[in-house]
Order: sequence, then structure tokens, then C-alpha cells
Amino acid sequence: MNTIGFLGGGQMATAIAKGASRGESGAATVPLMFCEPNSTQQRKLKELFPGCQVCDAAGQLFQACDRIVIAVKPQVLGEIATSLRSFVEPRHLLVSIVAGVSIAKLSAWFGTENIIRIMPNTPCQSGKGASGMAVASGVSQSDTAWCENLFNSLGITIRCTDDQLHAVTGVSGSGPAYVLMMIEALSDGGVKAGLSRAAALELATQTVLGAAAMVQDTKQHPAVLREQVTSPGGTTIAAIASLERNGFRHAVIEAVDSAVARSRELGG
Repeated sequence: MNTIGFLGGGQMATAIAKGASRGESGAATVPLMFCEPNSTQQRKLKELFPGCQVCDAAGQLFQACDRIVIAVKPQVLGEIATSLRSFVEPRHLLVSIVAGVSIAKLSAWFGTENIIRIMPNTPCQSGKGASGMAVASGVSQSDTAWCENLFNSLGITIRCTDDQLHAVTGVSGSGPAYVLMMIEALSDGGVKAGLSRAAALELATQTVLGAAAMVQDTKQHPAVLREQVTSPGGTTIAAIASLERNGFRHAVIEAVDSAVARSRELGG
């Protein structure tokens, strides 16, 4: 199989690589290569992915790999894009997970239309990821199918326009952070009420997991499912009233809006 190249070896790159290299037996199924200049991170990558190749020169990565995931910060990519352009050949498929940077800008920087933009999230590493995918006009059907299959193996993939990836960033790209804060706050409430930290965290985590599974399994709107557990005069409606008084929904919507706005800022 063709080696998957990663320009950058940070958190998101390792999340994708973990999912891509996870076979049914747990053994690596896809050869991996990383270009990562930080020596400490190089050691971590070699520990995480025994047998992977790690280099610190982008030219080596582009020479060895036809399909390259660009996984660096937007500011970093802007600084190095000019130097990378000379390595890009017609055979290369560039898969960018760089927040905010449009296909048009990537195409101008690299001189190619063979670009796919993906906005994944960190649950990709556990096979529960949610990714948005926009495809440039120059990408072949086989490369499109390869990329979609890769990210479908890490969770679900939603096809969208390039501009809609800002919204994907706000909902699912940054979304795990909101949910993790919810789990943390829910467990804190349990501790406040007298549960042990371990018990409260286990209950909160499973509750979030179970509620999400109900939406996926039943295909019903969350409001319908919520009504089913909201008895007249009961504990749940009392809790919901408190959440409404404290602007719970508004806070989440504002969080998404803020992430979308920042995504647009990063893209310039």
C-alpha cells in the first residue's frame, strides 16, 4: 500500500494516523511517514507508530509519498508554503486539515488543483470522528474515493462546500472541547451532590455517550428524545429550567459562532 505522508506530527496528525493504522487486530495496516522538525515529537511518533518513517525535511516526504496530509498550523503553513511549492508534482494529492485556509488559497500557494480539504476532529483516533470534506476540481474520482474511505474508517464524513468547512469547524472540529467541558461540569455537579469523583465521571461520560447513541440509533430529533424523559413536575424539567435561565443553549450557539468567526480569520 502507498505510504501516507504527514506534514506535521502534532495532535491532529497523530489522531488521524492512529485511526488510519488501526486494523481489526490492532496492528498497523497502513505505512506512515511524518515530517516533523521537533526532536521530542519525533521520538513520540516513533513510540506511537513503531515502524513509521520520520524525517525533518519536507523534500523527503514529498519524494516518498504521493498522498500527503498537511497538518500544520495556519500561520506556519503561510510561512513555509512558498518553499514547499517546488516539491509538489502532478502525482501528489494534498489533503489539508489546516483550519480556515481555503482551497483557492492552497491552490495558489502550491500551484495545483489536486487538493482536498478536510476538517476532522480528535475522536478520529478512536474511530468516532466527524469530518467535513470539500474537493477541488482537479481531484480524480479515485483520489476522492480514497480520501473519503480513509476518513469514513475514522468515523463519518460529510461532503460539503469549501466555505461550509468554517461551519464544520465550529460544530465538530472544535465540538469535542465543548462536550468534554460538559462532561467535566456534569461530573463536578455529581461530586457537589456527594458522589465520588470516579463515580461521577464514569456516570457523566456514559450518559453523554448513551444520549448520543440514542440520537444516532433512533434518528429522532434530540428534542423528541428529551421530551420522552421530561416528566411533568419532575427532576429533569427542573434541571432544564435551570439550564434555560443560565443561557445554556445560547452559550453553545455562541461558541459555534465564535469558532466559525475565528476559522474565517485564520484563513485571512
